[in-house]
Amino acid sequence: MQYADVIVDISTTALDRTFQYRIPDELEGTVTVGSPVLIPFGSSDKLRKGYIVGIGDELKFPVERIKNIVGPAEKDLSIEDTMMGIAYWMREQYGGTLYDALRTVLPVRKKVQKQPKRIIRRKVSEEDIRKAYQEATAKKHKAKARLLEPLCTQDFIPYEIASGKMNVAKATIDFYVGAGLLEVAVTAGDYYPGDGLKVGLNEEQQKAAEAVITRRGEGRPFLLFGITGSGKTEVYIRIIEQVLSEGKQAIVLIPEIALTYQTLLRFYRCFGDRVGYVHSKMALSDRYLQCEKAKNGEISVMIGPRSALFTPFQNLGLIVIDEEQELSYHSETTPKYYSDEVAIKRTRDCGAALVLGSATPSVKSFRRAESGAYILLELTKRAKEGAQLPTAEIVDMREELTSGNRSVFSRSLRQAITECLSKKQQAMLFLNRRGFSGFLSCRSCGEVVKCPHCDVSMTVHRSGNLQCHYCGHTAPMPKQCPACGSKYIAAFGTGTQKIEELVKKEFPDARVMRMDADTTKGKDGYETILGAFAEGKADILVGTQMIVKGHDFGNVTLVGVLAADLSLGVSEYSAAERTFHLLAQAAGRAGRDRFPGKVVIQTYRPDHYALTAAAAQDYRLFYEQEIRYRKLAQYPPCASMLRVLGLGKDEAALNEAMKTLAEIVRTKGVTVLGPAADGMRYAMDIFRVILYIKAGSKDALIAVRDRLEREVPEGITLQFEFSE
Repeated sequence: MQYADVIVDISTTALDRTFQYRIPDELEGTVTVGSPVLIPFGSSDKLRKGYIVGIGDELKFPVERIKNIVGPAEKDLSIEDTMMGIAYWMREQYGGTLYDALRTVLPVRKKVQKQPKRIIRRKVSEEDIRKAYQEATAKKHKAKARLLEPLCTQDFIPYEIASGKMNVAKATIDFYVGAGLLEVAVTAGDYYPGDGLKVGLNEEQQKAAEAVITRRGEGRPFLLFGITGSGKTEVYIRIIEQVLSEGKQAIVLIPEIALTYQTLLRFYRCFGDRVGYVHSKMALSDRYLQCEKAKNGEISVMIGPRSALFTPFQNLGLIVIDEEQELSYHSETTPKYYSDEVAIKRTRDCGAALVLGSATPSVKSFRRAESGAYILLELTKRAKEGAQLPTAEIVDMREELTSGNRSVFSRSLRQAITECLSKKQQAMLFLNRRGFSGFLSCRSCGEVVKCPHCDVSMTVHRSGNLQCHYCGHTAPMPKQCPACGSKYIAAFGTGTQKIEELVKKEFPDARVMRMDADTTKGKDGYETILGAFAEGKADILVGTQMIVKGHDFGNVTLVGVLAADLSLGVSEYSAAERTFHLLAQAAGRAGRDRFPGKVVIQTYRPDHYALTAAAAQDYRLFYEQEIRYRKLAQYPPCASMLRVLGLGKDEAALNEAMKTLAEIVRTKGVTVLGPAADGMRYAMDIFRVILYIKAGSKDALIAVRDRLEREVPEGITLQFEFSE
């Protein structure tokens, strides 16, 4: 006898549990995992629709409580069946259980108490509001100016947007209410139609937008390749206008780190109350409410990080993935999906268009554009009148050390900061620590100790040894640099807090703020810091990659990159790509308005192609070098790769099991590297061992994964992650 685990009526029931049903003999082999079925539910045995998420012969409840599945349910065109199909596809592509995929794709229902809709409405003429706005601007009261600016051209704005994403405090709103300029009112229905703001496009932007609009029917994704500040958002808005005019909906994915009030306000100004948004710190009940609005047609544009990809729009016409190269679009939890791949699947299923945008596209996406799988569109100049790309200088920190400067600030950067402060302009200091995992580097010559077999850096372990995470090669910690013999060799690493202290010591009159994981822990910590910096409350902002993603500060004229080559030491084949993306994005923050910008890149490896290309803001120069390396080493996107992480409580048994599994799949056309201990050998008393498997196609690796799932011994858990 077989039993099925069923999720019941997923449109109204939380995915917190499944219900077990008996599969009648006549249905065995007919219904499978993923099948929609009719089942009797509740004390009244009312027929409901459910979905099978698992099948087995183990009885989990007393037999008298188990009911029979009545029969298969007809598939329809409902959004639930559509999203069920996406979940089933994700399970097949990325592994894990269907239950895991469903929890990713479908919102967990939470009790929602709808709040009354409030608006901030002007009580005086547009002219009076404009005078108040000009006064606030003159006095540099930037929060007041942010509140009043949209009200110069429209009668009201949503209270939740003003107090939330616009980061306007209640006290600021109350000030103008008390002054008689504004009032807060409760309204019903659509309270913010938007002002119908039309974006002005230059010739390049117009050409790109029209290409998407006219070539949507070809079924290929579009790669919008535009330099920093070239106005990709305006292109997105023009395409969305067309999609909405056809009665369809749009999803705009933005890295969580770039989802600011400035971004949302641009969309609200154009599309008003039809815009919804989600983010990671939003309560589950609020997220569910946003999904319900989308499903019921109350909103037509959803903006958010990768989770917004699963917005249940009934008539989806467009998905935009801005800054598509961002690693945040890759899920770190099961199923470990890639947003671009899921977006391709979803847009193809419903005949929608997909636009991927970036100033520094991923190597994978640009290769697909080269091959013709994607349609390439380019923006080659900055959108703002007179705005130019910044000048860049690469500083060799080996020479600084030779000249006696042991400070983290080169002489050039110190002088540039001094000049920036004297002009009352702002600077950003970026500490490149992304992906840092303890590698060994020489301060004299910049040499990073690498594996002799894999051309990736060796990782420093607490044992004092070095190990390659690809092939398992180990070596003792050298006492001097193997390249130049210098004794100045050590594991690299410093923190933003230390940099902040050094900046304050070096420039005592400067107002300094720090932005990293520690300073943004609170609910509004991220936006509070950015808002304060935008208002000119700090002269220098020190931070990690958080500060270089998608922000537009007109008064920032200097970006200093500390330890630019730090991420080149990451034990990953994509280390150079990550480094280039970070540095190019960092450089793009300077000189975005009328003031010219400058970038100072400090490094011990000034000749590395990732650094020289980033300084020149030349993506193609980087790509040509990087793709040559990928082809030679047969790394993605020139081959497909599967990372298999084995987890177990017994280290010896885990190592033996992973060796056995490696031999099982070591066949013609498949390359197996490892097993080797993971960078984090164990966590929470669970040991970790990894295998890397390379093949010419993902289909071959899916077959390998399926074989491993069948062969995995008891007590061992496998996690899979694909790269193409």
